[in-house]
Amino acid sequence: MPYLYGQNLSRCELAMRSGALSQFAGVRLVTLGDGVERGIRMLDFSTGSGLRFTVLVDRAMDIAQCDHAGRAVGWHSPSGFRHPGLHDYEGESGLGWFRSMSGLNITCGLDHILFMHDDPAGHYHYGPRKAVASSLHGRVGTIPARLTGYGERWDGDRCILWAEGVVQQSTVFGEDLHLIRRIEADMGGDAIRLTDRVVNHGFYRTPHMFCYHINVGHPVVAEGSRYVAPVRDVIWAAHADKYRAQGVGYRTLPAPIPNFHEQVWQHDMAPDAQGRVEVALVNEALGFGFSVITRKDQFPAMFEWQNLHAGHYAVGIEPSTNHVLGKDFARDRGELIELEHGEERLYETELHVLPDTAAVADAVRRIEGVAIQPADDYPAPSGRFPPIGAAA
Repeated sequence: MPYLYGQNLSRCELAMRSGALSQFAGVRLVTLGDGVERGIRMLDFSTGSGLRFTVLVDRAMDIAQCDHAGRAVGWHSPSGFRHPGLHDYEGESGLGWFRSMSGLNITCGLDHILFMHDDPAGHYHYGPRKAVASSLHGRVGTIPARLTGYGERWDGDRCILWAEGVVQQSTVFGEDLHLIRRIEADMGGDAIRLTDRVVNHGFYRTPHMFCYHINVGHPVVAEGSRYVAPVRDVIWAAHADKYRAQGVGYRTLPAPIPNFHEQVWQHDMAPDAQGRVEVALVNEALGFGFSVITRKDQFPAMFEWQNLHAGHYAVGIEPSTNHVLGKDFARDRGELIELEHGEERLYETELHVLPDTAAVADAVRRIEGVAIQPADDYPAPSGRFPPIGAAA
């Protein structure tokens, strides 16, 4: 039963109070009309609790804007929510991806994540194709979806807002991977449920890698905000050779810093008794936060991205199928997922806005009940990469 305006209201009671559910909550399809966003189809979700978020149908159904009661959660970069028709995948030696990087969630994959890479292409049995050249974080994030449905669904007195679509990353003599994405949120709720299935629709044995670049901005990210996670080992840091040079560790965040160079960690997270991993960013001074819940068996690796440069100012929570050292590292260790025709992988993720002091405290308590993270902002990276998948 939706909890709205301080009371639980049944479906009948809501109907008595308005001529249309859209007065309180709903999903609306709109098309953006100006600048680099012109022409993008977008779904506008409002749950009635104060949670509002938008889904870019024409950019892999990724979540763009997210806010709660007027307070921003999702990060907006200078690049904007750029139309995929403007995207140059091979541009800037593979770094053109940054010109389309913005929003709460950017999907990375479906056959490649992380930095640029040339992969041998013999498995596609086409002589002229010697290699598959992948740019930063793969192709999927700027592919338009085929929208298969959206709206509101009642289950008794529970109202579920939903959308579903299919994103096809496909080519001749190459991969034919389909991402079937479903997004749900309960009316009156503060959480987003993201369910993804990645299916090999083709008949070549095809590599699969997958990652969410979940980007949180101000005011969740602020001076004194904390990264809270069940970290049982800090495995790797991109900046380990100058670990303290910028005066920012993994745990406590500063105010924006001009000319800050991004910092990235990989942490090994302890799952709870149900196999779930919760990672949060909390602004305890404001009583506001955000958490991500994934399954350890679906996303065994977790990265932390700090982009604290003035004018950017974001922190990323990045669950991943593979370690940060990339595709060759995964293949050499027997950890690279390869899908035959009809094989698929399932990913179930929850995104929670923590709207008040009590919700923030509850999330911290849940996480610390699983594992206490290192108290030192600069724990020495161990270099111990746990086995993944069949190699485990």
